[in-house]
Amino acid sequence: MPLLQLNHLHIAYPNSTDWVVQDISLTLQPGERLGLVGESGSGKSTIGKSILQMLPQGSSIQGELLFDGRDLTRLSGEALRQFRGEAVALVFQDPMTRLNPLLTIGDHCIETLQAHDPSIKRLQARARAEEVLQAVKIPADRWGQYPHEFSGGMRQRVAIALALILNPKLIIADEPTTSLDVTVAAEILKELKRLCAERNMGLILISHDLAMISETCDRIAVLSDGKLVEINTATAIVNHPQHPYTQTLLNSALYLQSSNATPTKQSNQPILQLVNLKQHYQRNSNPLTKLFSRKDLTIRAVDGIDLELHKGETLGLVGESGCGKSTLSKTILQLIKPTSGTVTFLGQNLTKLDRRQMQQQRRDIQMIFQDPSACLNPRMTIADSIADPLFIHKMATPTEAKSQVEALLNRVGLDPTIYMNRYPSELSGGQQQRVAIARALITRPKLIICDEPVSMLDATVRTQVLDLMQDLKEEFELTYLFITHDLWVAKFFCDRIAVMYQGKIIEIDWTSTIFDHPKHTYTQTLLNAAPTIHRSA
Repeated sequence: MPLLQLNHLHIAYPNSTDWVVQDISLTLQPGERLGLVGESGSGKSTIGKSILQMLPQGSSIQGELLFDGRDLTRLSGEALRQFRGEAVALVFQDPMTRLNPLLTIGDHCIETLQAHDPSIKRLQARARAEEVLQAVKIPADRWGQYPHEFSGGMRQRVAIALALILNPKLIIADEPTTSLDVTVAAEILKELKRLCAERNMGLILISHDLAMISETCDRIAVLSDGKLVEINTATAIVNHPQHPYTQTLLNSALYLQSSNATPTKQSNQPILQLVNLKQHYQRNSNPLTKLFSRKDLTIRAVDGIDLELHKGETLGLVGESGCGKSTLSKTILQLIKPTSGTVTFLGQNLTKLDRRQMQQQRRDIQMIFQDPSACLNPRMTIADSIADPLFIHKMATPTEAKSQVEALLNRVGLDPTIYMNRYPSELSGGQQQRVAIARALITRPKLIICDEPVSMLDATVRTQVLDLMQDLKEEFELTYLFITHDLWVAKFFCDRIAVMYQGKIIEIDWTSTIFDHPKHTYTQTLLNAAPTIHRSA
């Protein structure tokens, strides 16, 4: 008997007659790994939520949803609560939707175990929890910390541990490695594959990353506009895609994988210079703990960075989550003051500036974030969001701002007559990121810091946005500091790459040299862990 069976499944959201999922039929055997691939809005996550009966109240479902022969649409109350977690567990893309900011990591684990087994003793629960946390590389000394004290990647490791802790028969992982570096992602996916084999556990892996899916899953189901357009073995999908949409996805992934950045001619004068930059934190602020603890409680997020960024170049900063990449960017922007060291931008030491002086500098240093929806005010129209920096820096009148906004929207591929008066929620993820790029460009900056700007985008949209950013770089004479954990994106986009590990830059060189002749063992590990589409000759 199949572990999971969907027969002619149709799904519509409340107050809508449109089927967002249309006539989906597929099965999953015990121990099998199935990948669901498709762009945003294709219905991948909707199918995952329907299995767990987590669709919004009032949604319409037609067809059959069977798990171990049970009709899932009939589960409710205690039976449904036990089903979630014990039979099927879900790993979300954003771990903060799963983690309570008021609970420590240890309390999360114990609460989950005791909710499903009230008789379990706290010591037993802790032993089980530590075993699972160790499997996802969470050190034992982080047990008593809170989610906000973890990097995004480490929070995702915790979320995966919470999904594994009850030994479910099926795990639905919805973009589980989007915020993870390649080494940790590879380790977690390897662990999931091992668990599937040892426990006969099924896995549904939802992602837009075809390379990762092809390396992890036995079969791949390709979705487009709510329909199943192709399903086959991973080998067949990669080597002999039948549907035009599958071919487009594959070509987008291969385009990034096979392309190399053309090095930009550098100027002799650096636009940004970091000298012995440090950003240290104390893990526990309790004075008695500091006094009597024999352990070094210092977190060296940035630990003596020396770096030069030249005008007109794109420097990639890669490394695993928690290595200090994002902390370094915040320190450069003086959003957090460094423990020591200097940040010199256009000849001026930013660490010596007061708040007003630093605000003036920020018109020349802008940032593009990983999640555009988090940096766009949901109550402001697109036009107002883009124009806002002009008014903050008193750079334009309302009439001038409107004209500049229209010009930039056209330049990033969004028709101003359609998008100016819309709100972020009315745009797709790729469109939101184009707005975020326009917002970053509106003050005509010299340097843009890009913190994982395409990691949440679909494969085809990712390529379009990267090509756009490359064109804008030349047109606006930009310099990019490009933070990413996606080595193929770095290879495609960056002139040089700096590899960061435990707060330090351990290797920096031209992109081609890093990929062809990596010197440090950690760099070699990163390259070996990068998911790759392997096609038969």
